[in-house]
Amino acid sequence: MSRAWLDLWVGLFVAAGIGALMFLALKVGSMNTVNKDESYQVIAHFDNIGGLKVRAPIKSAGVVVGRVTAISFDDKVYEAEVTMTLEKRYAFPRDSSASILTSGLLGEQYIGLEAGGDDVKLNNGDRVKLTQSAVVLENLIGQFLYSKAQEGAGN
Repeated sequence: MSRAWLDLWVGLFVAAGIGALMFLALKVGSMNTVNKDESYQVIAHFDNIGGLKVRAPIKSAGVVVGRVTAISFDDKVYEAEVTMTLEKRYAFPRDSSASILTSGLLGEQYIGLEAGGDDVKLNNGDRVKLTQSAVVLENLIGQFLYSKAQEGAGN
């Protein structure tokens, strides 16, 4: 086999590999998209959203039930407003609670939705009233160091 044929086959192999990587990247990027016809939107206010991003998953019992579709700042109440799109097949009670959680110690943040006990379900445009903001690691470390400094000053 001549050098030109070898170079051609290597080039084709590299091009196929790049094409496969692009296909996987596009597939993962649009993975678990929520169909607008089969979904409803709810809004939640949080004091602090930490590193939550648009398209972050919304999970209940470890199952992805929706995605974060928008994040904005409400200047009337000075809180972050998170718009969540949930699949219609998952009907949550009106008194459900939303918490911003982290996968692992330093992993991605997601919204954990815990079902309440109300008979009335959330509808399109409703607001989740019970929320728990993100735990900011820097604040926890600061509180720990401050409490240790207070203990040391007391002795």
